[in-house]
Amino acid sequence: MLYFSKLKITLIALFTLFMVMVSSSNFLDLDLDKQKKIKLGLDLQGGSYLLLELDNEPVIKQKLQSKLLEIKDYFKKNKIKILSLKLDDKLIKLKVSKDDVEKVEEIFNDKESTINPYYFQYKAHQLDVKINSDVFNLELSKYGIILIKNASLDQAIEIVRKRVDEVGTNEPNILKRGNDRILLELPGLDNPDRIKSLLGKTADLAFRLESKTSNESFGTEKLKLIETGEELLLSKRVIISGDNLVDASPRMDSLNNQTVVSFTLDRVGSKRFAQATKRNIGTRLAIVLDGQIISAPVIRDVIAGGSGQISGGFTFQSATDLALLLRSGALPAPLNIIEERTVGPDLGQDSINAGILSLIIGFLLVIGFMTLKYRIFGIIANFTLIINLILLISILTLLEATLTLPGIAGIILTVGMAVDANVLIFERIKEETSKEKNNLIAFDNGYSKSKITILDANITTIIAAIILFIFGSGPVKGFSITLCVGILTTLFSVFFIARLLTSIYVKINKHKEIIIK
Repeated sequence: MLYFSKLKITLIALFTLFMVMVSSSNFLDLDLDKQKKIKLGLDLQGGSYLLLELDNEPVIKQKLQSKLLEIKDYFKKNKIKILSLKLDDKLIKLKVSKDDVEKVEEIFNDKESTINPYYFQYKAHQLDVKINSDVFNLELSKYGIILIKNASLDQAIEIVRKRVDEVGTNEPNILKRGNDRILLELPGLDNPDRIKSLLGKTADLAFRLESKTSNESFGTEKLKLIETGEELLLSKRVIISGDNLVDASPRMDSLNNQTVVSFTLDRVGSKRFAQATKRNIGTRLAIVLDGQIISAPVIRDVIAGGSGQISGGFTFQSATDLALLLRSGALPAPLNIIEERTVGPDLGQDSINAGILSLIIGFLLVIGFMTLKYRIFGIIANFTLIINLILLISILTLLEATLTLPGIAGIILTVGMAVDANVLIFERIKEETSKEKNNLIAFDNGYSKSKITILDANITTIIAAIILFIFGSGPVKGFSITLCVGILTTLFSVFFIARLLTSIYVKINKHKEIIIK
């Protein structure tokens, strides 16, 4: 029936009033710390768009290297002689004596670890095994590669977020794309050069000692000192890495009057650093960042305080950026920028103006049509439509959604669909009033019998919007969100607010003839 209890009327009124207050935060500057607002996308406020791709080749090789060591330790523990074990590109090649082939084959094929003491659980290690005579070729399975890529991408997103946040970028949008790409949207930033510079560095920090001989057990390599171009022969042994850093910050060294980066180590790093400096007084300690030596001071005394400084002819800006990189941690793999777009604020403002103008024109045409066609009920539908838009804006505000130009298109489509629901109801009521003399029954039948049709049409649209959200990206997601939320607010406004206002009017005029043209 058209009857609404006082409790239901009160709840509808309170809910609507609350939503009006929420939506008003987008238009009133209340100067609150936690004031929620709808964010504007790049196409509306301008900014930079970067699509980054993670180069997982080093991560995969590092993973295979660790698998190789695991296999070596496992076979040694179980007293199986290895003739050769090496990493060839993305393949681990294991060669054993012909006498041990059957035993090793059993290791990789047996599924019952409780029966076979040699069971290596290679499937748990994400390895595929191919046997060729006495040579076993092991490579990462497709599932193992996917796991590695997902893990490194999650880690990279977290580090990118730290770096971007520390630069002070306003409300960046960082999204995962597939299993090796990151979408970075920087609203309001029209010159992303500094961000690109920071993201282009892996920030893999290592403290390594200069080696006097190339026959060192850990291996050696020659690297260049950035400041002078001097080549130093370094041990591959890492004394401490960036993982041991607790904090890093730029400061002025008053003794040398130059900018340096001071750092603090964790407990493990402090202990290792103290031991290394104690044993190697007089030796140069190279500070290596992404394969280049940024500083190589000579150890003059034991450094036991767990802190130190990095010098290298820094400007204050470069020292600040280096400290930022060290604080945020090293990327698991290099990031490459494969797509870049910049939208100017003027173009964004033009998009806003065009979108608002389209919405106003469409809104006024709908209001004019509904008023001329249905008179008082058209006015009720128009008022409901205004409430519908307020509800839509308030929900987007609570979600802190990012509004894009396709999102505005979704709002405009919502206006049309909201009117469509009212038209269906009013046309159904016209049929009922021609058969039923009791206005209350006729109007109630009109709402009840049109409900299924309206629900069917809107639910199928919601399903389409959900599919767009799941499989779409960027602007498509923005359109699907506003469309989906708009449909839900339309159903609420039509079957609660419009129906409530209609019931009030019909009850007041229940003894008069009510005609819907």
